[in-house]
Amino acid sequence: MRKLPALLITAGLLTVGLTACAPSAGPGCESPVPSGESSSIVKVSGDEGTAPTVSFPTPLKTDHTERTVVRAGEGLGTVPGQQVVLDWSVYNGTSGDLIEKSTYDGSSALSLPLTEGTLMAGLQQGLLCSTEGSRITLVVPPKEAFGEAGNPNLGVAPDDSIVFVVDVNRAFLPKANGTPQAAVDGLPSVVLDANGVPGVTIPSAAAPTDLEVAVLKKGDGATVKEGDQLIVHYTGVLWDTKTVFDSSWSRGAPAQLTAAAGSPTVQNGVITGFADALIGQQVGSQIIAVIPPDLAYGEQGNGSVPPNATLVFVVDILGIV
Repeated sequence: MRKLPALLITAGLLTVGLTACAPSAGPGCESPVPSGESSSIVKVSGDEGTAPTVSFPTPLKTDHTERTVVRAGEGLGTVPGQQVVLDWSVYNGTSGDLIEKSTYDGSSALSLPLTEGTLMAGLQQGLLCSTEGSRITLVVPPKEAFGEAGNPNLGVAPDDSIVFVVDVNRAFLPKANGTPQAAVDGLPSVVLDANGVPGVTIPSAAAPTDLEVAVLKKGDGATVKEGDQLIVHYTGVLWDTKTVFDSSWSRGAPAQLTAAAGSPTVQNGVITGFADALIGQQVGSQIIAVIPPDLAYGEQGNGSVPPNATLVFVVDILGIV
């Protein structure tokens, strides 16, 4: 898998937002982007897992982003910040020229979070409430795509719309969905807000000197093995100062990491205590880990982590890549 092509996510084209409300993920999930004549007129054929054959009349214009579901998937609709894996074909709506196309064999699928300010506004909003296995068409006007500048590198003029045909191959969990477990005495307490973001309260007692791990929600997904690439949400808190030093939740997107201690040969590896806490857990679980300095950043510390700091992590295990 690969990340979104840089030419399609440059900061200059992300300043335009849509005004629709974010959808819920429930059975009544309703896309903030309506279907319309422009998206409906894009003709798409081809089997699931294969490159589509796409045709539409040119020039294809719209005043607002439109979306049509070509093939419905299964499960709950996607929500803001959720990590998804996509294949797509992207066209200039004026000329009909192909801009970008996946290989549809897994080697060029896109892994990205549906985060406002990361994707062009029309694409981000158009992908919300999509289900895993679905194929959708999007027609995005200039003001919700590249803006007044267009994108000369891609052959997109200021008044060109963009046509997307997107396959939603996979949607990772937006938050841990496991069964709540009984709290463990002596460990920090955790309270979740409506979106699943944890708030952590550290006890007044001295920090444990050994690694302590407890399951807050017990998932029923695949078991994490050493070396697995994971999608997770996490919050990290310093035991002594009781302050948050890092949080994927605050960035609005989950993190991808390796369930293995970091080294020159382990890409996206983590501190030893974090890896040890993850290995053996199940997808859908939320865990809390109290990590002593010798299994964290030790005497040297790291950035906002001071020397000899005990760390507390609350982690949602959202999927294995």
